[in-house]
Amino acid sequence: MSLKQQITEDMKTAMRAKETARLGAIRLLLAAMKQKEVDERVELNDADVLAIIDKMLKQRRDSITQYEAAGRQELADVEKFEISVLQTYMPQQMSEAEVATAIAQAVAASGASGVQDMGKVMAILKPQLAGRADLGRVSGQVKAALSK
Repeated sequence: MSLKQQITEDMKTAMRAKETARLGAIRLLLAAMKQKEVDERVELNDADVLAIIDKMLKQRRDSITQYEAAGRQELADVEKFEISVLQTYMPQQMSEAEVATAIAQAVAASGASGVQDMGKVMAILKPQLAGRADLGRVSGQVKAALSK
């Protein structure tokens, strides 16, 4: 079963169980997926869906920071719940050691010799690590590895 089908089934389950908060979060995800399909006129695969979920997770984390800074804990709690729902569709996160190994392999495979080759390394890593590691942190680690 594809990730898209799984999300649709989870929406139906949440409807039957009358879990309104969970249903709302899943509907937000389905709306974002549908929007991308309509805008780009494509059928989403699992990698596309993971990219959408990852983007939504980043948005929620930013919102939580802003809500907590403004003293709006009830809104931050809603965002935290949506994060917990979205996290269920993400693959298992990689450990720091696994990320370091993947970076070393990508550097070796690309033949990168310095920071100017960072794009080549990231092009190899991005499909491997999408949804499984924070690509912003990975980018910093790649830059550190290449500047040695």
